[in-house]
Amino acid sequence: MSKISRRNVLAGAAAVGTASILSPHIARAATKIRMMTNWFAEAEHGGFFHAVAAGLYEKAGLDVELKPGGGGLNPMQLMIGGEADIVMSYDIQILTSFEKGVPVRAIFTCYQYDIIGMMTRPDVNSLAEMKGRKVYFGASGYSTYWPWLKKKYGYTDDMAGTKGSTLQTFITDPKSSVIGYSTSEPYIAEQQKIPAKFFLFGPEGYPTYGNTMATTADFIKKDPDAVAKFTKASIEGWKAYMQDPTIGNGLIKKMNPKMDDGQINYTVKKMREDKIVDGGDAATLGIGIMTEERWKVIRDFMVESGFLKAETDYKQALNTDFIKNLRVTM
Repeated sequence: MSKISRRNVLAGAAAVGTASILSPHIARAATKIRMMTNWFAEAEHGGFFHAVAAGLYEKAGLDVELKPGGGGLNPMQLMIGGEADIVMSYDIQILTSFEKGVPVRAIFTCYQYDIIGMMTRPDVNSLAEMKGRKVYFGASGYSTYWPWLKKKYGYTDDMAGTKGSTLQTFITDPKSSVIGYSTSEPYIAEQQKIPAKFFLFGPEGYPTYGNTMATTADFIKKDPDAVAKFTKASIEGWKAYMQDPTIGNGLIKKMNPKMDDGQINYTVKKMREDKIVDGGDAATLGIGIMTEERWKVIRDFMVESGFLKAETDYKQALNTDFIKNLRVTM
C-alpha cells in the first residue's frame, strides 16, 4: 500500500534532526498516527495534506502518516484490523458498524454536509421534477440516499438505473440524471462540453455529514492527548487550505501524480462556493463541528429507512469532546 508522511516528502528533515541533537533538552519522540482517507489523494482531503506539508502535525508533536483509500479498500475494516488509527468514514457506516459491536467513535467531520447530489440537464429546476425519469447511480446508493429520495420526492425503484464508469447514460438519454459528487461529475461534463445542472442533496435535507473522521474507543483511551492534537492540527489545516491550497495541493500531486490542476482547482472552487467546510454550524461553532442534535436527525433517518435498530444508542458512537471547544472559523 502506498503511503506518505511529512518526513519522507519534505526537504529539511535532516536539519530538524540536527536541531534536536543540539538542543539541551531531551528530544521527545513524536507520537505516530496512521490516518487513512476514503480515496486516493485529492483536493477533497486537502486540509490533511496541508497539515502534513505545512508541518502542523509535526509542531503538535505528531508523526502523521497519510494512507490513501480507494482500490476496494475499506478503511473501517482496516482500522479494526489494526492497520490504521484514524479513518475517514461515513456517518451511516459508523452507526451500522457500532450497532454490530465495532467500538468506533466519530470525532469530527470535514464537511457540514455530504457533497453527493444529482446532475441533470439545465432545463430541470428541482429534484422533484425528476420524478418518473431515469436516475443512474451506484449500488451504495440503495443503502444511503435512495430511500431519502423516495420518501421526499416520491421516486420509485423502477426509476433506478445502474451507473457506469462514464457519463454515457447521461449523454445518450437527455431526460435522465446521474448521481455523483459536486466536485466530480459536473467537472467531467464541463470538460466534455455537456450542459448540466447539479443539485446537492444536503441543502435539500439529506442529513449526513461528509468525510466524517472516526477512531476506536481503545485509541482514545490509550492516548486522548494525541487525538486532541490531531483534531486541532487537522482543523487548522482545513482553514489554511481553504484560504490558500497551494501547499496542500503540492503534496496531493506528489502522492497522486494522476491528479491534474484542472480537477484540483475545480474542486476547491466548488467547496468554497458551496461552503461545505465552513458553512452550516461551522460558520459559528467552528470547522469540523458535529452536534448530537444533527446526529439524532441522521439516526432517525436511518431508523426510518431500516438501516439502524431503534434501540441503538447513537450517542455512544460519538465523541465530540475534541472538537466542541476549538471553534476555528474562517
